[in-house]
Formats: sequence, structure tokens, C-alpha cells
Amino acid sequence: MTAKGEESKTAAKKKPEKKSEKKRTLEELFEELEAVTAELETDELPLEEAFLKYRRGMELLKECNAAVDTVEKELQILEET
Repeated sequence: MTAKGEESKTAAKKKPEKKSEKKRTLEELFEELEAVTAELETDELPLEEAFLKYRRGMELLKECNAAVDTVEKELQILEET
């Protein structure tokens, strides 16, 4: 096998694994969202990287909203009982 073929196999093995199914806490999500926001507020990011950070921020925001919705539903259930 050529060195190039071996490199692509090695690269394929080093691909980041999907995050575990463990849900992060709301505090952890907010912390990462704050970090992404701080990075976006700097004028030093190239446009493509800024777009990727923005996209990540939107994903985090959706996760935060879902977590808050879940807590609100649980509180409503507790209040009804």
C-alpha cells in the first residue's frame, strides 16, 4: 500500500468521535455559548471561522432552549400535583 493510502486510513481513524449521549448541564451549555459569543465579538476571526462559530452558537442555543423547556414542563407537572 502506498504511504498516501496509509495516511488516509490513519486520518479516517482520527476523525473526532460523536459526543457521548450524556446530556450536558444547562450551566455547561451556557458556558460554551458564552465562550463562542466572546470569540465572535473579536474582529480577528476569518469569515469562514466566524460562520462556523456562529453555527455552533446557534446549535448551543437550541440545546439551551430545549433544556429550559424540559425544566419548565417538569415544574408545571410539579405545580399541578
